[in-house]
Amino acid sequence: MVEPVARTPGARDVKVVLSTASVYPESTATAFEIAARLGYDGVEVMVWTDPVSQDIEALRRLSDYHRVPIHAVHAPCLLITQRVWSTDPWTKLQRAQSAAEKLGASTVVVHPPFRWQRQYSRDFVRGIWRMADETDVRFAVENMYPWRYRDREMLAYAPEWDVTKDDYRHFTIDLSHTATSRVDTMAMVDRMGDRLSHVHLADGKGSAKDEHLVPGRGDQPCAEMLERLVRTAFDGHVVIEVNTRRAMSAAEREADLAEALEFTRRHLAAAHAPTDVRGVHRP
Repeated sequence: MVEPVARTPGARDVKVVLSTASVYPESTATAFEIAARLGYDGVEVMVWTDPVSQDIEALRRLSDYHRVPIHAVHAPCLLITQRVWSTDPWTKLQRAQSAAEKLGASTVVVHPPFRWQRQYSRDFVRGIWRMADETDVRFAVENMYPWRYRDREMLAYAPEWDVTKDDYRHFTIDLSHTATSRVDTMAMVDRMGDRLSHVHLADGKGSAKDEHLVPGRGDQPCAEMLERLVRTAFDGHVVIEVNTRRAMSAAEREADLAEALEFTRRHLAAAHAPTDVRGVHRP
């Protein structure tokens, strides 16, 4: 059995949250169990085809039973969730907002539209602002990536997969997506500035596939990112959103999620560590 991950002094200012997508193909209910067992500060609910993820009362019961708060709701905007919570994308966002408000979550994570959702994409930026004006819940729009096949590239998202090219009140940065899009991650963070309100922490190696590796197993600046969040008084959440589909057992999946939590808390704490006159961290 994997032991809970202790809270590192200095790391507790930023909450570290488990995305329920990180336990796939296990269930949403399993994500709550693992989050409680390992000592995560809460969960982000990925609304997808699992009926429990769509059921506000079931989610509230899981949260209460495991004493694990729900800090964010990821709206159903994946290809596999095109019919979840209606086929109308604005209805999906309205239901995600309602779920967040009822569950006490501060953030709704949303992807930019697919290019074939033409009417939705034309009004997306203005529509997100309108919805954000109606609630205290943050609509944090997430950076995506071009789709690649061999040497061909397809722009699948509109207005832009690089969401910093449009005007949003809040952003989510996903470090697996920055790896897949092969951009300078910290430069994107700079462009987001103080509108960065949510982080999906995962790693990647620049593959055309969206890898979502455990932080530290790819080439993304995961540690630098975490230390920067502390230095800039980040007031959002860091969400572990990793791919554990290849885990050979429940124990291996939990070990990966424990490793991700330990990495995150360690590097959040590192930014609080005292330094000598040369700027080197002292133990």
